Amino acid sequence: MILSSVALITLLSSSGYAFIPPHPYTLPSPIIRTTQIENESLLPPRVSRKRTSLASLVEKPGSSIGGRTKDEIAIELASGKLMEGGQVIDFSSVKGDSRAETALAEARKTVINSLMKNEQHHQHYIHINGPKQILGINDEVVKEVGHKLGRFADAKTVQKCAGYLRSQAPPGFFESTKGEASKTAKVLSDKEKDQCEDILSKAYEESGEVTSAFAKTFYMGTQLLPNVSREAIWAVYVWCRRTDEIVDAPRGEDDEDMLKDLSSWEIRLENLWDHGTVEDVFDLCLLDVRIRYPNLPIIPFMDMVRGMLMDVPDIGQDRYDTFDELHLYCYRVAGTVGLMSMPIFGCAPGYNEDVAREPALSLGVAFQLTNILRDVGEDAVKRGRIYLPRQDMEKFGVTEEQIMAQRVDDNFVNFMKYQIERARTYYDQARRGVFMLSAESRLPVQASLDAYGEILTKIEENNYDTLSTRAYVDKWEKLSIIPFSWYRTLEISKKLPMPGDRPFDMNGLDGK
Repeated sequence: MILSSVALITLLSSSGYAFIPPHPYTLPSPIIRTTQIENESLLPPRVSRKRTSLASLVEKPGSSIGGRTKDEIAIELASGKLMEGGQVIDFSSVKGDSRAETALAEARKTVINSLMKNEQHHQHYIHINGPKQILGINDEVVKEVGHKLGRFADAKTVQKCAGYLRSQAPPGFFESTKGEASKTAKVLSDKEKDQCEDILSKAYEESGEVTSAFAKTFYMGTQLLPNVSREAIWAVYVWCRRTDEIVDAPRGEDDEDMLKDLSSWEIRLENLWDHGTVEDVFDLCLLDVRIRYPNLPIIPFMDMVRGMLMDVPDIGQDRYDTFDELHLYCYRVAGTVGLMSMPIFGCAPGYNEDVAREPALSLGVAFQLTNILRDVGEDAVKRGRIYLPRQDMEKFGVTEEQIMAQRVDDNFVNFMKYQIERARTYYDQARRGVFMLSAESRLPVQASLDAYGEILTKIEENNYDTLSTRAYVDKWEKLSIIPFSWYRTLEISKKLPMPGDRPFDMNGLDGK
């Protein structure tokens, strides 16, 4: 699924809606119980036999969804940590044994073998795709932006700039790669340093162009950020965009295997984090962010790769039986972005990232559910994927056939009302987190999130037809939201909320 949810998924929006049950079925409350995995031989060593989890996590073994078996799914779900609020599961670092992981590991061996064979050509960098096209910057991306990307520096200059950036890091920040420890970093002249700064500036500029082309609501919010934070978020977005394109972009006969590309991408990420190595001009931006924000963790980036793996044909998952299964997907492709963004946005005095984690993950679920509900027809017809819980579909009498036929009826309308209220429940869970942000980050994030949340209202205005119609919030509507977003960032809005906003408190989330 296209990652428009990267839209500053960080932390928290306010959702201004009173809850009116749209259907006789009420939103399911999480039921906690101790579950037992039926096929215990499939459990990885680090997963205990019994865990506290949601009631719907464990299904009957033996059947499968796409390329994932029920046991594989149940093991990963049971490894999640239910957070204090009772609605959000933290799936950080969850990686069970599966066909997909095995396939990715095999592809990784192939990539590493290719790297070793090509060591004499280039000591530290993988060139699986060759020089023709930057990985993840394909023809679709170029078309959307309107011009070729990354053409302003050759490979040698990119490596010189990477060395310059690494020299800005504290001693010992990066591990030395093989053969690197004995080398002395080249001292650059002032002219060469200026050249590197110009190249980095151009790379950030093009990152902004990619962001603007694919995530207009998100881009609007970044314009309200300080320059350093704005560029850092662009760099994160472009990395996420490229990760998504590796899986979702059309492939020709001469293109590299998808799993090899995904494995190569994962190895590149590890090398950048550990050694500060890069392959292209856009990697320079992420390297710069890595150095500027030393607490930025690699885990959410790795978890997003697992999310993309769930979309790989034949070994991934294109149907979801329960909401809990969908929750795992939402964490990997959207909640991760909140965790990536938190160090960049910063926390207000008295709060820290541990306290802000639950609201950030809540927003990840809210945003991805919004994307899913907006794109039901497009995902089904163009990609053959239905990101809707089958249990809910059966409950409301919605069939896969009618989704593929783009047929809206009363059952589908009631189903959509139910799902929209669920998404708004997660927005409400996340609202408190906006006050955990540093002062300069509150308005950009709130404005982006309020504008994005309007998609749910547009779906309602379109009579809940997301099978043949795409909900859209235009530029002027987004701009008109900013004054209201500004008010929501003020402390007084806690006691005097805007008409229609649900009241909330900070109980349980006060980090002071």
